[in-house]
Amino acid sequence: MTVPSSTIFAVSSGSAPAAIGVIRISGPVAGEALVCLTGRTFEPRRASLAKLRGGDGRLLDEALILWFPGPRSATGEDCAELHCHGGRAVLSAVCEALADVDGLRPAQEGEFTRRAFANGRIDLAEAEGLADLLEAETELQRAAAVANANGVLSGRVEAWRDAVLHLSAQIEAALDFSDEDDVSEVPEGFTWNVAELAAEIDGILSSPRSEKLKEGFRVVLAGPPNVGKSTLFNALTQSEAAITSPIAGTTRDVIERSVAIKGVPFAFIDTAGLRDQGAEEIETIGIERAYNEVSKADCVLWLGDEGEGPPSAWEVAARADAPDFREKAEGQYSVSAVTGEGLDALKQALIETARGSLPKPGEAALNARQFARLSEAASGLQGAQQHKDLLLIGEELRGARVAFDRLIGRATTEEMLDALFGRFCIGK
Repeated sequence: MTVPSSTIFAVSSGSAPAAIGVIRISGPVAGEALVCLTGRTFEPRRASLAKLRGGDGRLLDEALILWFPGPRSATGEDCAELHCHGGRAVLSAVCEALADVDGLRPAQEGEFTRRAFANGRIDLAEAEGLADLLEAETELQRAAAVANANGVLSGRVEAWRDAVLHLSAQIEAALDFSDEDDVSEVPEGFTWNVAELAAEIDGILSSPRSEKLKEGFRVVLAGPPNVGKSTLFNALTQSEAAITSPIAGTTRDVIERSVAIKGVPFAFIDTAGLRDQGAEEIETIGIERAYNEVSKADCVLWLGDEGEGPPSAWEVAARADAPDFREKAEGQYSVSAVTGEGLDALKQALIETARGSLPKPGEAALNARQFARLSEAASGLQGAQQHKDLLLIGEELRGARVAFDRLIGRATTEEMLDALFGRFCIGK
């Protein structure tokens, strides 16, 4: 991949005003830019205090300077960081001075990270993990993103690729040194080794995907009208998102609210009351949508009559504070959104269930692209086990290697890279 020749700069810290504002510079004239602003050079990887001046000599700020000569830098090329005071006017003035330096231009979204990828400082899976880390809103999302950004998935893919290379070498050796009558014989232990590798990859493919961390564990509250769905929904989400009323059919549409409980992402869905008669046209549409949400749910909290909910639904007896309250004989939970009775137990059960269906902290979690590429590799290994012809086996193994290369970015397209790095903010 061609290394960019221009030098870029951008504010890489949070929104101003702030105590500190960090401006990053990356490219072949990054060192010259420092000289233009400070009139001096700097010792690599050592913080130095310097006054920043514009082209007309006026003082802009006094900043902490960090100088990172390439290739031992975040982007793999000459880099500098200016740790300025974080006022808007200060950052704007310094950026204007940088823009006046020959060869410098403002960075685009994700351009620093893209250069790190282009220069081999990170691979594609690590870049995707970094993008997920920037978007993480819950503890589980953060933990999974950190694992991928730090190369947990990449390390496993490299190990799998090395194993396939070894298997391919065995096939090539068998083809080179076998007699014509024996070219269909696979090396000793080959089939077992392929099967073991395929089983390991299948285990990753069957594990929870990273998309579930973004979408959240979907919990649908369902039941007939006036059984306390909306009141319980508001209590679980700690909001007043759903209107509550004793009038049947108050909730006519799906209401969804995403929340995090103890670091676990949830999507709670309140639905229209399910009934066969008495619903007018708009409510009928809401009931159809409710059934659709039930079919997509990870967990359904059934607040209707016992045994009438969908299979595997949790039986919940709401309104435990009401004078006419009746527990369900096989009910798992009795709750009151008014007094809070049973809510903690219900939430804890939901947390434990959700954690079991979401990627575990520190483990690699595949996104849709990674899942597709790893599935291609698994398909190649499966084909290698089914064929008898060594030439066909070798071709299947080659296909698996190509899939691994595409997963970590050795073979990819500019369109895919544009979509990925467009997720990053300017300055990252």
